[in-house]
This record gives sequence, C-alpha cells and structure tokens, in this order.
Amino acid sequence: MRFLQASLIVMLLLAGVSCSSVSKPNRSATRISSVKTTAYTHTESDHIKFGAKTAIGTNLRYGRVRSAATDWSVYPLGTIFQIEGQPYIYQVDDYGSALVGTNTIDLYEPTKANMKQWGARKVNIRVLKWGSFSQSLSVMKPRTGAGEYIRRMVDRIQKVTGARSSRSS
Repeated sequence: MRFLQASLIVMLLLAGVSCSSVSKPNRSATRISSVKTTAYTHTESDHIKFGAKTAIGTNLRYGRVRSAATDWSVYPLGTIFQIEGQPYIYQVDDYGSALVGTNTIDLYEPTKANMKQWGARKVNIRVLKWGSFSQSLSVMKPRTGAGEYIRRMVDRIQKVTGARSSRSS
C-alpha cells in the first residue's frame, strides 16, 4: 500500500513540476535535476569534533526527516527537499567546507557503512520549501573567523540577496 501511495505521489509531482538549473535555482522551481549528492557521518575525522550535532547545534537527524549539509549560499539553512523516489524529507541544517562552490548536497548517514553505501550519486530533488538566507547569515556571520569557506558563503549570500533576506521574498 505504501508503495502505491508513494508511486502516486511521485507521478503527480512529475506531472506538475518544472525543471531548473542547480547553479541558479529559480524561486518558483520545485524540481532540480541531476543534483550531485554525497554522504557524511558524525564519526568521520573532519566531523568528529562536532559530534552528532549540526551547524545550528541540533542533533543530526536520521528518520522520516533527515539532516543535510550544503553550501548555504545555494541551498540556505532550513531548505526542505525530497529526493525523487525516496520517502524521506531532508532539511538543510548543516554545512561543510568541502561543499562550498560545488552545488553538492551531503546527506547525513548514521554509520560509515551507510555513508559508503550511498557513495556519490546524481539525483533529482523536489524543493518543498526554500530556506532563509537571513537565517544562514545570522548563524555564519559570527563564525567568519573560523574559516575561509564560511566567509565565501557569507560573501556569496550577500551578493545574491542584496537587500533581500530570504530566498522566498
């Protein structure tokens, strides 16, 4: 029954969505094709100092709603999306230095085995709700001394938004 419901939802979504480029998403777009995804886990050497916490201090999630890390100048904090063909919802609540400028989404997996099983894949995503550039900036601006990659995201957001504070405005 779940398979039939999921199949019906996917078919309805495919019938009513538009395509957009990853490098310059259209605000009205809900579907983005061929997005590069990778996976990460909290036990990797570059994440171990943060433990199982996100960039905003919440616990990394792996259930019906799952954590995702991105370049917040492309997919801002709070962006909610679904990978076509999967029942899970992902929410952008993390970022990573290796993601800046790559248009890659890093999906949280709880174990290294799961992470390796995912590998790197191109997927189609459906953005359910765009996050907020202003919230992204409020988290990152105090951290600009922590790394060049944070300064790059802040600079890119400020260029993209001008006076606007969120993707949806």
